[in-house]
Amino acid sequence: MKERTKFMQVVFGYLRGAKVSLALAAACTIGLTLTELLKPWPIKIVFDYVLLQRPLPGYLSFFEVFGDGRVAFLVAMSGAMVLIAVLTGAFTYLQVYITSRIGNELVYTLRRTLFAHLQRLSLSFHNKTRSGEHMTKIVSDTNTLKDVFAESALTASAHILTFFGMFTIMLFLDWRLFLVVLATVPLLGATLYYRYRASKASSKRQRKREAVIATRINEVMSTVPLVQAFGREPHEQERFEAESSEFLEESIRNARIEAVASRAVVVIGAIGTAAVVLVGALQVIAGRISPGDLLLFTSYVQSMYRPVRNLARLSNKYSKAVVGAERINEILEVEPEIQDRPDAVEAPKLKGAVAFENVSFDYEDDEDGVLEDVSFAVEPGQRVALVGASGAGKSTMVSLILRLYQPKAGRILIDGRDIRDYKLRSLRRQIGIVLQDSVLFGATIRENIAYGRLDATDEEIEAAARAANAHEFIAGLEKGYDTVLGERGDTLSGGQRQRIAIARAVVRDARVLILDEPMTGLDAESEARVQEALDRLMAGRTSFLITHDLHAVTGADQVLVLENGRIVEQGQHDELMAKSDRYRRLNDLKTGRREPLRDR
Repeated sequence: MKERTKFMQVVFGYLRGAKVSLALAAACTIGLTLTELLKPWPIKIVFDYVLLQRPLPGYLSFFEVFGDGRVAFLVAMSGAMVLIAVLTGAFTYLQVYITSRIGNELVYTLRRTLFAHLQRLSLSFHNKTRSGEHMTKIVSDTNTLKDVFAESALTASAHILTFFGMFTIMLFLDWRLFLVVLATVPLLGATLYYRYRASKASSKRQRKREAVIATRINEVMSTVPLVQAFGREPHEQERFEAESSEFLEESIRNARIEAVASRAVVVIGAIGTAAVVLVGALQVIAGRISPGDLLLFTSYVQSMYRPVRNLARLSNKYSKAVVGAERINEILEVEPEIQDRPDAVEAPKLKGAVAFENVSFDYEDDEDGVLEDVSFAVEPGQRVALVGASGAGKSTMVSLILRLYQPKAGRILIDGRDIRDYKLRSLRRQIGIVLQDSVLFGATIRENIAYGRLDATDEEIEAAARAANAHEFIAGLEKGYDTVLGERGDTLSGGQRQRIAIARAVVRDARVLILDEPMTGLDAESEARVQEALDRLMAGRTSFLITHDLHAVTGADQVLVLENGRIVEQGQHDELMAKSDRYRRLNDLKTGRREPLRDR
């Protein structure tokens, strides 16, 4: 038996918990089908057994209670028509309500599962994919599924049941007319199959274009200052219009396919109805069936083609839903590269001893190794400066400490234990981060600081802000700590953003710190305030400082000079200045004390 996909596991997992609602919805569907099948019968009975006064057949003998009272019989049939209409309305309402609730809850479950799964996937996956594509899968694809589950699933079931129910009744009424109708079924089936296949292929192309459009919007909206500074608004508009026009063309093509299929069903239905009227009228003239039978048969034929037309329209939604389900399943089937070992344990309160033992690493699409045979050891509370040219492997080293990537060889130890022995969350919970371009959320300053530790009290948040030299400017804002920041913190200066990021690291109270170019782009005053806050933050903690500014490494306990993924020099600043020509050249280069290049 084929193993269920991750998508189907999520769907069936939810549906198992909604058995009662599904049973009620199924009962309503059956009730709705029965009322649809009963609709034309009061007209037939009135026509044959009241107007033409034909004797009642055996299967309608229970109507003999009315005797010869034609008026009472007519009133009863009129009441039956009203009752059937009321029951149809009640069953329809209950079916729509229950299926809508099931559909919305299922899509909520899918979105929650998909969002959580995307967050767990490794950086190597996110580096190769586009955020716009993920947005369309979380929002558009799940919305398409909601439309199917909430509006169409049981509706289509009702149409199918009605179709086969009418077929059965028509076979019971007259097999000759049944064969006439049966002759149109292959044409109807071929039309629906063509509609579904063509719509599915078109929906795949539409979804791809939607992903491209979402990515374009995301990129441009996040770089508006750059676009405006270079005067590239017309250029970006042209690119957006080109991508949108492709989506428009595909949408029109899909609409044309739907229109062709729907009209084809109408034409086939008209031919089938005309054939039934012709053959049926000859049957009535020959006395083989009654006029009421022909009326009932014609009503069923017309009603039978209506569900088929609706199924043709629904096939568009189903094809989109199938595409959406496939796209969602593509993500759910991806396993995170970084996972807890089965025997992983909660990391205790770390002391901060860090060691690399013969660590090597390379990216999948990089033939050259990013790190090669890197080894060093750091004692608890030491400050380590990582220096070297861009691409030397500095950021990769700290990413490995965070287990954002996995070493290809060697191991990393914290407090003498391989970090892969620790549960991932418990390890990262004890590592603080301050990045070059610290990301802040479009929330209050209080929430941004508490992001380091969600259960932090207001007093702890304020204490962290004071330690980060941020309290003064926060208190000067109109709403203080309740000030809502713009997206990515763009309403603050670079120095203010960095100090909030430092406060976020302070409130975390981590024993290991990672500082990736934390003062790049700051003016002298902001740099002084940030440096003072960093000195407080690093006191007594194991700290890894990535920097190109060699003035910032003078107080480091260790300086690691990286070149082409290897540690080529190691020691303290003064020691390296005294013994290493390479380090002196690097220092002179950064401080501007190099001989000017001369023309040759």
